[in-house]
Amino acid sequence: MSTPIQIRAWVMYDWANSAFATTIMAAVMPIYFIDVAGGTDGSWSFTQTAAAIVVAMLSPLLGAIADYSGKKVSFLRIFSLIGAFGSMGLAFVGPGDMWLAAILVVVGMVGFGTGNTFYDALLNDITTPEQRESVSARGYSMGYLGGGLLLAMNLGLILGWESIGLPSQTFASQISFVSVGIWWLVFSWPLFRNVKDAATVRMESLGATLRMGSARLRETFSRLKDYPELLKFMLAYWFFFDGINTVIVMAASYGTTIGIKSEDLIAALLITQFIGFPATLVFGKLADRIGSKQMLFGSLVLYLLIVVLGYFMTNATHFFVLAFLVGLVQGGSQATSRAIFSKIIPPGRTAEFNGFLSFTSRFFSFGGPLVFGLVKLVSDSSRSALLAVAFFFLAGLVLLTIVDLAKGEREAQRHSAG
Repeated sequence: MSTPIQIRAWVMYDWANSAFATTIMAAVMPIYFIDVAGGTDGSWSFTQTAAAIVVAMLSPLLGAIADYSGKKVSFLRIFSLIGAFGSMGLAFVGPGDMWLAAILVVVGMVGFGTGNTFYDALLNDITTPEQRESVSARGYSMGYLGGGLLLAMNLGLILGWESIGLPSQTFASQISFVSVGIWWLVFSWPLFRNVKDAATVRMESLGATLRMGSARLRETFSRLKDYPELLKFMLAYWFFFDGINTVIVMAASYGTTIGIKSEDLIAALLITQFIGFPATLVFGKLADRIGSKQMLFGSLVLYLLIVVLGYFMTNATHFFVLAFLVGLVQGGSQATSRAIFSKIIPPGRTAEFNGFLSFTSRFFSFGGPLVFGLVKLVSDSSRSALLAVAFFFLAGLVLLTIVDLAKGEREAQRHSAG
C-alpha cells in the first residue's frame, strides 16, 4: 500500500521536471535557439522531431524491461540525470552554435520524455483507481506551479541582467539553463528517497533482461487486439497529444516569427503556468464529478478554438489571452488522459504499456512539428503552419466520441485475470 508521503513525493517530481518543460521546451530556449544560436522556427521544429523519434524508439522496450525487472524507479533516476545534465550543458551554447544547441536539446528531451514513461507508470503503484484523476491532476498542477516559479525567477534574471551585474543577457540565459538541471535534481530527490523499486527485483544479465523485455514487448503487440477500447483511446490520444505537444513546443518560436517580443512571450507562458496551477486542480475535481471523457472532450474543443484564434493573432495582448485559455485546459487535459489510460491498461504491465503509448504517441508526435515545418516551408507563412495543427485536434475529437471507457476498464481487468 502506498502512503501519503509517497503520493506527495510522486507529485513533487512533476514540480521538478516541469522546469525543463517551461524554460527549455517552451520559453527561453526556443527564443535563444533563434536569436543566439542562429536557428529558425523550422530548424527548431525539426529538432523536436528528432527528439520525439529517439524517445519513441527507447520507451517501449525500456518500459517492458522495467516491468519485468521491477526497476521503474531506477530507470526514472537514470533518465532524470540525463535530462538534468543535458539542460546544464546548454550553458556552453554560444552565438552560432545551432548544432550544439540542437544536440543538447535532444539529449534533454530524451531524459524528460523517456523518464516520464516510468513516472506515469508509477501512478498505478502509488494510487487506487479511484484516486487517479485527483492525484494525476495534483501532479500536473504542481508542475505548473514549480515550472512557473523557476521560469519567473529566470525571467527576472534575463530581463534584469544589467541591473544585477551580469555581463550580458546571453550569460543570464545560460545561467537559467543550469538552474533547470539543478532544480530537476533537487526536487526529484523526495521521490527517489520515498518511492522504491519492487521488493522482487529480478537480477539477471543485461542480455537476458533485453531478451525478456523484447519478448514481453512482442507479446504486448500480439495481445493488443484483446483491448479494443484501449486501442481506440490510443488512436484518439495520438492525434490530440500531437496537437497539444505542437502548441507547447512551437508557441514561442511562432510568436517570435510574427513579431512578439521575447519578454512578452515569456510573460505569456507565466500566465499559462499560474493559471494552469488552480485550473488543473479544478479540472481534476470536475472530471471526478462530470466524467473524465466529457472534460477531455471539452478541453479539446477549446484547443481547436485556440489554434484558430492564433491564426489571427497580431499583438502581445492577443498572445496573453490565448495563454490564459491554454492555461485553463493544458494541464487538465494531460492529467485526465494519464488517469484514463492508467485504468484501461492491464495491471502488472504499467511501464510497458506507458512505454508503448510513449512510443506510439512520440512516433506520431513528430507529425505536428513536421507539418508545421513543412507548411511553413511551402507557404512561407507561420500562420498557415499553425492553422494546419487544427487537424490534429479535430481528428482527436472525432475518435474520442467512439471510446467506451467503462468497457475498457472491464477489458483490462478481464484479460489481466485471464
